[in-house]
Amino acid sequence: MRCPFCAHEDTNVLDTRSNPGTNVIRRRRRCPKCDKRFTTYERVELRMPRLVKKDGSRSDFDRDKLVGSMMLALRKRPVATEAIDAAVDRIEERLRSLGEREVPTSRVGDLVMRELARLDKIAYIRFASVYRSFETPDDFREAVQEIKSPRRRRK
Repeated sequence: MRCPFCAHEDTNVLDTRSNPGTNVIRRRRRCPKCDKRFTTYERVELRMPRLVKKDGSRSDFDRDKLVGSMMLALRKRPVATEAIDAAVDRIEERLRSLGEREVPTSRVGDLVMRELARLDKIAYIRFASVYRSFETPDDFREAVQEIKSPRRRRK
């Protein structure tokens, strides 16, 4: 593994941890040249379904784009990066478990909405306002009622 700080060709692994719930291995590394430490993650690379957009065009699934969308909705919200990564992992796992070669982007959007509702209610409303193209205050009111209604049923 090349050092991201000084580009030295070799690094030392200090600690390795696997997460039993996911297929991810976390490695803590140190560069012998600059003595800086960093973390790497190893994931099993499985084939993700292609995404079918509303206009019928197709694109490859992009984890970074998904994380970016969620981070935008979660901007300045008190949600840990690890929680976001776990949510994205659940979305990816759900998409893989569908066993389909192509998935509409609307299904991905619904999965993101579900995860954001679990993580942060404000981020859910932010994402929903763009995803559902809110145009009136009533659209916001309906989304707030959606997020409140499960709470009422639990009481």
